[in-house]
Amino acid sequence: MTVEVPNAQLLQEVASAWPTLWVNPKYKAGAIDGGDLPVNPSDVLDAKRNWERLAPLLAACFEELEATGGVIRSELLELKALRHALEYGSPEYGRLFMKADSELPVAGSIKARGGVYEVFLFAEGLARQNGLLADGGDIRKLAGAEARDFFSGYTIAVGSTGNLGLSVGIAARALGFKATVHMSFDAKQWKVDRLLRLGVEVIKHEADYTTAVENARVVAEADPSIYFVDDEKSRHLFLGYSVAAYELAEQLKGLGVTVDENNPLFLYLPCGIGGAPGGVTFGAKAVFGDNVHAFFVEPVQSPCALVHMMSGSEELVSVYDVGLTNKTEADGMAVARMSAFVATVMREMLAGIYTVPDADLLRALLAAYEAEGLRLEPSATAALFGPEFLLRHPRGEEFCAQRGIRDKMGRATHILWTTGGSFVPDEQFESFLAQARSLAQR
Repeated sequence: MTVEVPNAQLLQEVASAWPTLWVNPKYKAGAIDGGDLPVNPSDVLDAKRNWERLAPLLAACFEELEATGGVIRSELLELKALRHALEYGSPEYGRLFMKADSELPVAGSIKARGGVYEVFLFAEGLARQNGLLADGGDIRKLAGAEARDFFSGYTIAVGSTGNLGLSVGIAARALGFKATVHMSFDAKQWKVDRLLRLGVEVIKHEADYTTAVENARVVAEADPSIYFVDDEKSRHLFLGYSVAAYELAEQLKGLGVTVDENNPLFLYLPCGIGGAPGGVTFGAKAVFGDNVHAFFVEPVQSPCALVHMMSGSEELVSVYDVGLTNKTEADGMAVARMSAFVATVMREMLAGIYTVPDADLLRALLAAYEAEGLRLEPSATAALFGPEFLLRHPRGEEFCAQRGIRDKMGRATHILWTTGGSFVPDEQFESFLAQARSLAQR
């Protein structure tokens, strides 16, 4: 399809795979209260209650969650050495934190907030429908032999480039479900191997992520024993991610960080199809209101959210429509077309999107490791560039000026949301480091 964008220079930058920043012209205050959205703020609170109800079952299924009572959460780390390595040392950058979803238990990525949530919520509903769990009954019963035997008659299916497949596969197998993950051609072999070791069926497609999802959906629709976790349309995934905002608010409060009109909050969120960053953004708007501003970040060859949202088109725009390859080292972000569901919700709620080349993702991976000992996937390092775009890119400077926050930036809080990395095998991580060091030598 022909892509029409009001800003010809921006379209040229995107089509040429140059790192760039797009500021959403439709971004407005109070967008979360829009009456025509498919989700509303009360849904986030409902999802929080669901997580709390599921927690005892999670603790029973995963040894690593026993100490937290079944709560899946990540640390909020204030950056020190890495702050200076990224040249964010001046006071105008305010305070910088890393939300280390790269270290999340169970699945090792932000997808634990979505995939685990949807699978466990489905299991609870299925058990109630079939008399395995009565109202007021102990939900931990679903970790027992009777429930596992019952769940074994069902299959959980999902299409994935990697991390969502891991989270869904791990969660499904923990409860006794069969699991099938349809993976795109660019999925990392170590993720495939990990799933196979769990007893998950992996179907690899000689096509991209969008095709893998479409194939998974077709198979599931033809078989009532298959439950499909639909990354393109799922409200459960989206709302599972959204609850992270309550966790963040609690952590910021504990650190004495104020978020209000004079102390703005900025989130930088790596984006694949959009469910995880969209869910976090929605939750953050529900918790912090108009005092938080969220930016997605994508690889220069796979900016599916950027090409669609900057077009203003009702019909989804693909990265192929602007001549990009959709090939990137950041496998979790190798998505050609964003979720229409997320696009609808984010239309007036997302502040903007910026893009980063693979070489910079690898350099940032090396910097994070050398400065703080952090193990990140290339896709997760994308968040590290957000403050630079906001304070140094002409469109970022214009954004701050138009919103009257330029003189408040020294009091701002920046959250660099790292989305995956702790499950990366040593050999693969060493390969990332070697590539980054080779780039540095050039």
